Amino acid sequence: MRESNDENNDHRLRAGSLFSGYGGLDLAVEHTFDAETVWFSELNEHVARVFSHHWPDAPNLGDITTIDWSQAPPIDILCGGFPCQDVSTVGKRAGLAPGTRSGLWSHMAVAIDALQPRFVVIENVRGLLSSPAVRAPTEGDDHEQRNPDPATAEAATLRNVELDPWGLGDAAARPLRAAGAVLGDLADLRYDAQWIGLPASFVGAPHSRFRIFILAKQQEAVPDAAGDRLDSGRRNPGASACAPGNHRPVAPDHRPSPQRAGWLAEQERRFRDAVATSRGHLQRWGRYGDAIAQWEHITGRAAPAPALLSDKTGLRPSPRFVEWLMGLPACWVTDLEYGLTANQQVTALGNGVLPLHAAAALASLRGTCQVRGGRKVDGARGARQYGSLDGDGSGNRTPMPPTRASSSGSGAR
Repeated sequence: MRESNDENNDHRLRAGSLFSGYGGLDLAVEHTFDAETVWFSELNEHVARVFSHHWPDAPNLGDITTIDWSQAPPIDILCGGFPCQDVSTVGKRAGLAPGTRSGLWSHMAVAIDALQPRFVVIENVRGLLSSPAVRAPTEGDDHEQRNPDPATAEAATLRNVELDPWGLGDAAARPLRAAGAVLGDLADLRYDAQWIGLPASFVGAPHSRFRIFILAKQQEAVPDAAGDRLDSGRRNPGASACAPGNHRPVAPDHRPSPQRAGWLAEQERRFRDAVATSRGHLQRWGRYGDAIAQWEHITGRAAPAPALLSDKTGLRPSPRFVEWLMGLPACWVTDLEYGLTANQQVTALGNGVLPLHAAAALASLRGTCQVRGGRKVDGARGARQYGSLDGDGSGNRTPMPPTRASSSGSGAR
């Protein structure tokens, strides 16, 4: 059973999408929460055409840095994967510093503060756990205003404050990491957050693609039994004619919406099946035969040719093969109607989210965030990392389920 946005269960949750891309994360959110995406924000005009085709009724609010959030339609869920280039392990590790692409997280935080959604869903790369929140000092940095004394006295007993490499920088002698900054901002905004790290191979994809997923839930209202008129949230979202929790001025029209993510349920049912690899798969794909056969079974369609040969460019990745690797239906991104070049298609797919991957992560996090229903995923397909941060700023650890290789983490400012 999925979450509904009021006790009567008479309409769907409304979701807003940031850094939307082709909508991979949105598919997972709609599937997991039985939600409907009512608007999105995507600056890339070419990729926005793909999203608009699949969500024709959702307007594009455009550049996140210029949106007037007071005019944005109210929502129950805000989701987005802010740019990863500056926290990626293959980038320059500039972190979340102002002016960087990953620094657009600050604009997402502003949107959360203004819109006050009940849930926030965030996706990013593995480097979020290790990249500093700001860029490390460069050679020639000014040391005049720094304390010249050691942080720890010589006679002090050293204690292992961070017990594992997945901690998020809550020790004073270590820099605040990007994930710690994101979780700290959510805590400041009065959201209880849980995070998980999963490889795409966990759901049977023939590649690792390790990603971090964060699910944050707005703190419950503070009781006013003493009549102290305590603020029950960070700010008042405004008057509403609907039942508490809807956060919208008018009732929805109950118009049935297309089941865009219906195929995700089929993939969920199949990704645990045992698959026998045929001789033809082994002959065509060699050592990759088992992985290809499994993903073909999960996605319900055969793998396209992996590469294209051109006299001008030689061998290059086939966009339709990359689309298949991402677990998308055929032509979700590669339909010629969208007018994207092959390079634009591959770039959009490479920057996107694998829907089944995100759905598995959200299914695992839902119970810890007190969303009804869902199941815990087991550790049979890969390593996972868990962590939590309550909105009061405390870094409470989540119990670790048994896995082959796993570690827990917590974030605090």
